Amino acid sequence: MNMTGIKRIAVIGAGLMGHGIAQVFAQGGYRVLMHDTSRSLLERAEERIRLNLRMLAEHGFEDEGRIGEIASLITSHVDLREAVEEADFVTESVSEDLSLKIQIFRSLSTLAPGHAILASNTSMLRITDIGQHVMHKERLVTTHWFNPPYLIPVVEVVKGEHTSSETVETTVALLEGLGKVPIRVLKEVPGHLLNRIQFALFRETLALLEAGVAAPEEIDKAVSGSLGLRLATIGPLRSIDLAGLDLFWFGMKDVFRALDTSPAPPKIIKEKVDAGHVGKKGGRGFFEYRSNGGVDEVERKRDEKLIRLLKILYPRKGEGHA
Repeated sequence: MNMTGIKRIAVIGAGLMGHGIAQVFAQGGYRVLMHDTSRSLLERAEERIRLNLRMLAEHGFEDEGRIGEIASLITSHVDLREAVEEADFVTESVSEDLSLKIQIFRSLSTLAPGHAILASNTSMLRITDIGQHVMHKERLVTTHWFNPPYLIPVVEVVKGEHTSSETVETTVALLEGLGKVPIRVLKEVPGHLLNRIQFALFRETLALLEAGVAAPEEIDKAVSGSLGLRLATIGPLRSIDLAGLDLFWFGMKDVFRALDTSPAPPKIIKEKVDAGHVGKKGGRGFFEYRSNGGVDEVERKRDEKLIRLLKILYPRKGEGHA
């Protein structure tokens, strides 16, 4: 199938990522069938989509007059067959549980049309393992979106062992049509491309925190106000080029010996999880979130900053750089 044959999108899982992915496809003009296991979850997802669209309209990233039209393109379904039986492209976005994903893809293999591309939003797992019971494995692909999916441009497109080149290129074209920046990942590895880089950063960050090198607030400010800004514009490899490979070579010989290389997750994470300090959903992680309003405020400020950056770094068609 090529991109012109894709008319209906099914999104399986309407939670943290799923509802945002459904929103992006609807903004692109596609009819979207959103599935989850209960009507209450779907209603919550519908409300979050409306809130997202209003926020985007407030900042000029969506036309206010289109909000009703976009919302009307999304229908909610508790029955999986109903959601996927006429879909041309299916995106699974449930929790990162291999057995659950295998079960879902086994069902998709019989319920979705034989021509449908079957994609997973997995952030860590291999589509080859997830789709082990799928017929016509050439249509399997990973599309790893980043939170919030309605703002972050990049989507990783990961080729599985059996994925056809046609499936990859159709998926890339589909995402480009949505205004996304698809990244072709040519080999399956745990964590794909970007989570490998991100987790390396997180491991060293947590090691520095455990060692008492700086407080959480200082570490976050340091990264977002230096590396974060620079990497948003040119990326790590061009950063090395501009600084000089010879400079990095000499620096790495000393610094690499001091970097954390532990294969196990840091104790500080285990201690916080055991204490129930699991982040925003528990009201406390490395920082405190005293109420739902506090969490919403943190996310709102994050999104507003992202929008200001996106207007400069990724202007929409017809817009110039600010």
